[in-house]
Amino acid sequence: MADSNSLKRVWRIAHSEASLGWGGQEHRILAEINGFRRRGSEVWLIAPVDSQIYQRASQAGVQVLAQRFNQRCLLPFHVLRLAWWLRRHRIEIVNPHSSRDGWLLTLAARIARVPLIIRSRHFDVPIPNKSLSRLMYKEWSHHIITTSPKITSSLISTFDLDPRGITTLPTGVDLERFKPEGTKADFSTYLPSPQTPLIGMITVIRAAKGIQILAEATHLLKTQHGIHVHCIIAGEGPALDYVKSVVSQFSVGNQFTFLGHREDVPEIMRAFDIIAIPSFHEAIPQSGLQALAMGVPVVASDVGGIPSIIKQGETGRLVPPHDAAALAAAIRETLEEKLQTQALCRTGQEFIVNHHSLDTMLDRLDAIYRQHLGER
Repeated sequence: MADSNSLKRVWRIAHSEASLGWGGQEHRILAEINGFRRRGSEVWLIAPVDSQIYQRASQAGVQVLAQRFNQRCLLPFHVLRLAWWLRRHRIEIVNPHSSRDGWLLTLAARIARVPLIIRSRHFDVPIPNKSLSRLMYKEWSHHIITTSPKITSSLISTFDLDPRGITTLPTGVDLERFKPEGTKADFSTYLPSPQTPLIGMITVIRAAKGIQILAEATHLLKTQHGIHVHCIIAGEGPALDYVKSVVSQFSVGNQFTFLGHREDVPEIMRAFDIIAIPSFHEAIPQSGLQALAMGVPVVASDVGGIPSIIKQGETGRLVPPHDAAALAAAIRETLEEKLQTQALCRTGQEFIVNHHSLDTMLDRLDAIYRQHLGER
């Protein structure tokens, strides 16, 4: 791995994000921004002033530009204004992360003749207008970055992309923050006994995250196997009421605790016996990478980019999506086959250290920038 202090080239980079929320994608953007700031680059964030990423970036000392992305009738004005801003700040690299900001920033960057236009895609979801989106992904961007091999394969197939112009780059893990040693969150007040296994999820609460499948699996563990677990859900999201209603339907309400949004993620993870990721579709979840780095056992759905990090019988256990019985069986096996589970955790930690650290991600990004811009 390259020593970050030895990387002499610094860059002038502008990222953009239209989302108002706060999830894995926004975490990733801020990690890239702060990583290159530490390496001496000038980095800006372009985002709505009422978005969470704008507020967090501003509090962290990041240079920010307030920009609205929902005014289609004023699109030409915003494009020209942004093009002027890019030229004024001599931006070398632009990297939009969502659809609405992607169109605006890319058009402005082409007018301003920004040398390198990167397009990031974080989710494996259908692209509605493929003929129009071809302009973004094939004609107007110099390089594409995705967060999972499945997204990469899908984009190459959909737009007939040159594989040399697209890179799979999952979010890197801060190994100093997400390490096994350290303080653990205390959840004893929620548990009927200190021996109760803790199953955790740290996620935006959406239906596609599969918390309802975990609720059913919890019910099956109790009724069929006599195993009582407690599930800790950290996060907020639009499906909270729905998920709580499903938990109630399976009569496991006393086995679930919803913490809401929390910033003490490493402390929470250290307290878990298992991280569950029962998603219906997913790129590469940051909670999975972080859990592997910390040596926490992972049980996850065999969907999207998850199998590229949670490898069955190597770094964790995989189950079919929507299959509560399989999820319950995998949780039971993880708890009962302790030696095997410990071996999976050791392999998972080595995998993250060797391939998915934050510095590795930044080094690979730097290599992409150098590939296109050299030492100019």
